[in-house]
Amino acid sequence: MGKYQLDSKGRQAVSKYHEKRKPDQFDKQQHLDKLRTAYLEKKRKQADETSE
Repeated sequence: MGKYQLDSKGRQAVSKYHEKRKPDQFDKQQHLDKLRTAYLEKKRKQADETSE
């Protein structure tokens, strides 16, 4: 057994602490969708400028 034992309230506090500081998961699919829409928007604007 470890030197420092936590009771149930202590374990809850520690898990809550770590949950708040856990980094957000990187969603690759969402990132790709955002890049795709930005690219298509830029390409559409360029096409509009050249047609004028």
